Amino acid sequence: MARYVGPSCKLCRREKQKLFLKGSKCFSEKCLVEKKNYPPGQHGLSRRAKFSEYGVQLREKQKVKRTYGILEEQFHNYFGDAIRQKGVTGENLVKFLERRFDNVVYRLGFAPSRKAARQLIRHRHLLINDHIVDIPSYLLSAGDIIKVRDKSKTLDLIHNALKRTKDSVYPWLAVDKATLAGTFLQVPERADVPLNANEQLIVELYSK
Repeated sequence: MARYVGPSCKLCRREKQKLFLKGSKCFSEKCLVEKKNYPPGQHGLSRRAKFSEYGVQLREKQKVKRTYGILEEQFHNYFGDAIRQKGVTGENLVKFLERRFDNVVYRLGFAPSRKAARQLIRHRHLLINDHIVDIPSYLLSAGDIIKVRDKSKTLDLIHNALKRTKDSVYPWLAVDKATLAGTFLQVPERADVPLNANEQLIVELYSK
């Protein structure tokens, strides 16, 4: 399966904001966005791009794609599903992305980043409703229970991530740190999702 394998910090610098792709590094002095808040490349510092309407819409799409760690074809498929759903297309798109298994694992605090969450899932460390699911793009439904497998409960990556997580998680999730389990209570409302993006610009881009 295709995936981005280049430097994660370069993606954040291209969007000129933190996308929180590197876990704890994003909150440390090592974060390159703090040191170099300009696009990567030889002319990044001197470049003063003036984006057209299309350019603004494209940058918004790229930012959301990179935040959730997915590539163009899959993102386009989510947009197609969002159009077919009742309601506001942009909000439906965000809801689909938030339902992804890797995103929920990250939101619960079991992994320091979505990339790390995908690795845990691929290595079969996590269960959904007591069944192993190793597909990061699996879409959760209300009431689904996520658990860390018994043999994986000693992983330092999980415990270190939980230490940095506040006790009160997102309103559509419930987590029990003692048992390393969490519940996807409901599909979140757009207003509750901490995503710094204007999804309407993405709708306008794909509607051209």
